[in-house]
Amino acid sequence: MTSSVLQAKQRFGIIGNAPALTAAIERAIRVAPIDLSVLVTGESGSGKEFFPQIIHAFSSRKHARYIAVNCGAIPEGTIDSELFGHEKGAFTGAVDSRKGYFEEANGGTIFLDEVAELPLTTQARLLRVLESGEFIKVGSSTVQKTNIRVVAATNVDLLRAVADGRFREDLYYRLSTVQIHIPPLRDRGSDIRLLTHRFAADFAERYRMPEVTFAEDADDTMRHYRWPGNVRQLKNVVEQIALFEGGSIVTAATLRSYLPDISASYMPVAGGAAHSYEREREMLLSMVFNLQQRLDKMQAQLDSFGRREPDDIYAPADDSRKVFPTSIVVRQPAQPVPLDTAPCSDVNYSEVLPDEKPATLEAGEREMIRRALERHEGRRKAAAGELNISERTLYRKIKEYGLE
Repeated sequence: MTSSVLQAKQRFGIIGNAPALTAAIERAIRVAPIDLSVLVTGESGSGKEFFPQIIHAFSSRKHARYIAVNCGAIPEGTIDSELFGHEKGAFTGAVDSRKGYFEEANGGTIFLDEVAELPLTTQARLLRVLESGEFIKVGSSTVQKTNIRVVAATNVDLLRAVADGRFREDLYYRLSTVQIHIPPLRDRGSDIRLLTHRFAADFAERYRMPEVTFAEDADDTMRHYRWPGNVRQLKNVVEQIALFEGGSIVTAATLRSYLPDISASYMPVAGGAAHSYEREREMLLSMVFNLQQRLDKMQAQLDSFGRREPDDIYAPADDSRKVFPTSIVVRQPAQPVPLDTAPCSDVNYSEVLPDEKPATLEAGEREMIRRALERHEGRRKAAAGELNISERTLYRKIKEYGLE
């Protein structure tokens, strides 16, 4: 371990000796003097926020400004203004001109956390800054220049986001000139024990409480736990234990009462990848299509009850004419369609049963969004409420499916 790595650990309070962690710090220090864009990847809670600070501190920009921006915490309607600024009167509420982060941090470093959450329009503006150093304030036509270094971070698989059309491919390659991957806590071995005892000691010192100690079986349990929330989760758990078990020896049995769903957390994650909601989305859409099929069966059954064949309705009285019979015989189908759901008189089949089933899950999602917008006459807030999604997600889906 080099002196620079030790210096970075001490300065930013990074605890651990795992080879993968040390390699990530060395990589950050090595790229720091070179003005290249850097993409930091890793699971949520793994400590990605320290690495842009390391890069800034070991670069020639260390005396200039460093600004960290959480892209996922800024509403879509105002994020362009936050990043690039706006002119007076550019939109409702813009009573004065305002500088954006890219102008404020001129000469320094800007850290874009959760960069995958940027809307596509903002991604295009960011790409221009990376390529030419130029940007335009919201409501302005004047091109401005900025000299800035961009470090981005995400816990999302950006290549998958590119394939799904949620992230620009050209921006991905611009941002990921150099990539630094932060290992998850479960892959850091003995670092878990070091962090556990450090967090417990810090808590006891800060609040002047008796310090807890951890039995060997507790340390072993912690080492084998998955820690889906990584270092952030470990700190929260240790501080809870330090509060309620102060002065005692924590055993594995005591520890388990503070660990949520330990059996599930021991289960391996395929490829060690971060949790994805794509599978959950597919399951929900599959449930919708299954309901649709059941409604199809119900409609077929109702249609069969009301169907009259010509030879049932009219019985020949003589060779010249047919008369309506005194009793009507309704022909039942040879093999009745089973009813999975009792018929409901207030079901509007014209809405819930489209003429053609969607060929793909994406087509089904698009159709549900289109119908919700139609029912609410284009009011996106009401449609989002019906679909149980955020307005921001609905806005992105509208653009993605061309439903403007």
